[in-house]
Amino acid sequence: MASSPRSKTRDRYGPWALVTGASDGIGREFARRIAKTGINVALVARREDELHLLAENLHADMGVRTLVIACDLSRSDAVEKILSQTQPLDVGLVVAAAGYGSSGAFLGSDPAEELGMIDVNCRSVVELTRGMAPRLARRGRGGLILMSSLLAFQGVPRSANYAATKAFVQTFAEGIASELKTAGIDVVACAPGPIASGFARRADMRMSLSQGPEAVAGETLRKLGRRLTVRPGLLSKFLEWSLAPLPRRGRTRIMGIIMAGMTKHRNDTAFDQNTQPA
Repeated sequence: MASSPRSKTRDRYGPWALVTGASDGIGREFARRIAKTGINVALVARREDELHLLAENLHADMGVRTLVIACDLSRSDAVEKILSQTQPLDVGLVVAAAGYGSSGAFLGSDPAEELGMIDVNCRSVVELTRGMAPRLARRGRGGLILMSSLLAFQGVPRSANYAATKAFVQTFAEGIASELKTAGIDVVACAPGPIASGFARRADMRMSLSQGPEAVAGETLRKLGRRLTVRPGLLSKFLEWSLAPLPRRGRTRIMGIIMAGMTKHRNDTAFDQNTQPA
């Protein structure tokens, strides 16, 4: 009798998965989808109460075991805590879904917020990958999902730092994929377009078109081991198809226009008066 997709996923990547950013949006949807396959899930995010609520729901609905790890990935000791608490678990799948963005004029941005974004979106991803990949290699098989973005493929005015962090993740995923493949580890970079989630609220963006987290998690898990970069959902594919023929400079200009529309309610300018030299 042929194995079901559920059992194949569990056989290859079980018995445990690790999901960062699991309290909301894409991370939470990944946790739910993974739990549906029967894989136990270690849940990581800042909001401990939301993690415990999710853990209870996953256990009640899917019968899986969970581990809650509340930590802030902008802190230098966060990944060390994750690695230590998951050491006893046979983790075969890692989803680095934690991250945040900003929008608006770069010269009007909060420097601490921008540097913290680099810590969460880039440094913690590299540190977590470096810590977990040897464990996956020792198992002889495993999966690693890293969150890129449609914004990763060109500079983006009014979201310059966020786009740069995602370009880093995209390039990082492409670089390590062939190295880790020899150890039986599947790597995928997930590059969605606009997503209706807590991300947009934190970045203070208003999106007229967006897709839900379920479109991202479902397609990415199905393509893990089959594709290096996944652009999940029809909206992401349409936007990529529309931008692909343009030179990089043209894509940057178009993305700048789109971001200006998403942030026009903020009524800020590219050069805030308080930041201009006298």
